[in-house]
Order: sequence, then C-alpha cells, then structure tokens
Amino acid sequence: MNIELSLVLGFEVDTINSVQFSNHTGYQHFKGQVLNDTQLGDLLEGLVSNGLDCYTHLLTGYIGSPSFLHKVKSVVQHLKTINPNLIYVCDPVMGDNGKMYVPAELLPVYQEEIVPLADIITPNQYEADLSVRLLSGQKIASKEDAGAVMEWFHGRGVKTVVLSSTDLGAEEELVVLASSISNGTKDKFNTHIPRLPVNFTGTGDLFAALLLAWTHRTNSDIKRSVEATLSTMQAILQRTLTEARREAGDGKPLTVRHLELKLVQSLEDIRNPVSRLPPPPSPPSPTL
Repeated sequence: MNIELSLVLGFEVDTINSVQFSNHTGYQHFKGQVLNDTQLGDLLEGLVSNGLDCYTHLLTGYIGSPSFLHKVKSVVQHLKTINPNLIYVCDPVMGDNGKMYVPAELLPVYQEEIVPLADIITPNQYEADLSVRLLSGQKIASKEDAGAVMEWFHGRGVKTVVLSSTDLGAEEELVVLASSISNGTKDKFNTHIPRLPVNFTGTGDLFAALLLAWTHRTNSDIKRSVEATLSTMQAILQRTLTEARREAGDGKPLTVRHLELKLVQSLEDIRNPVSRLPPPPSPPSPTL
C-alpha cells in the first residue's frame, strides 16, 4: 500500500517487503515468509555497491522479525550518513484494540533503538501506550495523558508525533492528536473524525504513507498535512464501506474481503483531497 500511494503522490519509490504474505493478516489464515537481518543486509549491500543508497525519505511499517528490526537501525544510520537530511517516518506497527500482533521482543527494540532515529512517528493509541507505559508506568486515558506521551517521544528526538487514532472522544468518534517541533517552535493540535461501525485492515499503513507525502508537499506544515491525510482517509473508508454493503447485499454481514480498502477507486481523493473535517469551533464573542 505504501508504495502505491507514494507513486500516486509523485515519489520515486524503492520497496523492500519485510514480510511476503499471501494476504494481509486480517484474514483468518495467511502463509508466507518473514525477512531477517541477513536478507535485509544483502539488499542494502546491493544498493550500496551500485551507489543507489541516497534517499530523501524512509518509511517503515509492519515488521515481523526482531532481527530485521535490529538491522533497520543500522540501515537508517547508514542512509543518514549518505543524506543527512533524510526524513525517517516510523509507523511502529505492534497492535491495536488492546491486542499485540507482533512478537513482544520488538517493543524494546522500538523503544531503545528505533524511536531515537525517527523524525516522524505515527503510533495509534495502543502502540503509543505500549511504548511509554513499560518505561514510565503511564497509561493514556485523556488528552492530557496523550500530550505527555507525545512529549516523551519529543524527549527522545522525534520532531513530529501523530497519534493516528485514539478513543479519547465521544463514542461515535476518534481523536487524532499531533505535536511537531520546527525551529524551536512547537505546534500542537487535535481533531475529531467519525468512527465508522466496522474494522478495516491497513488504515495505519494508509495514514503513514499519506502523512509522509503531505508533510513533504506542505513543507512540513503539520496541521495541513494531517488534514489532507484525514480527508483522504475519510473518503476512502466511506467509499469502502458503501461498496462493501453493496457487494454483501442488504442486511448481510460484511467480511474481511468486502472491506478491502478501495484505493484504486479513490485515486482522485488521494491526489486532491477535499476537506471533510468539521470546522473548528467558533471563538467566543468579544466582550467589552
């Protein structure tokens, strides 16, 4: 998914599959291979040998092997020696809805080795909670807690932190929170988006890829970047749900297959998102 979106938004992309699965893990069964550190090292060596190791951005997502994640550290360090301005976007895919779906050994690697290298990080609420709680004992139960968690990431060198989805709002909505530091100035904001009545697979990948592209296209304007990202996502998810209900038939349950994200059908929304976010509340009337 990341490569398709990046290509649509104008990036030349080299992709390395950290896993090669028959289908995504939202299905009951899947088969395939998980790459390890040696295999990743071989691929990097080939790039280096041909002078093909200069990149403007690096995005990592789902990783299923602790040894592969350890190797990611040296890959990021090497690429930043070639281009010190490289932007590393880390989507620390570990779980959601209270369930961890990668080996637990990945968590300390993210905490100790990967987070300090990231320029942008996009955990969901569960992943952010995991990252911080084991070190600080803090659990995200409010927007104030989320703010403290984002400060934890900033304290480890991450310039931009976006909590891609949290349940800190009303029951029918999700809250997205962001904090970014640029030239010593910190910009924070949050926005509420509708919670759709189904679970999709791949929304974290979608969010991270869109955010990378829009931070580049808006010159790191975090508010505009998140708004464009969320507007695109809302269009894609609503279209996916509408099509899923049509394909399943009236009153029939929706399956994982019905809910495959409708990306091809949403190309125009990806290229030119139209803001569907609610307007900010009006300021109070001035008083004399």
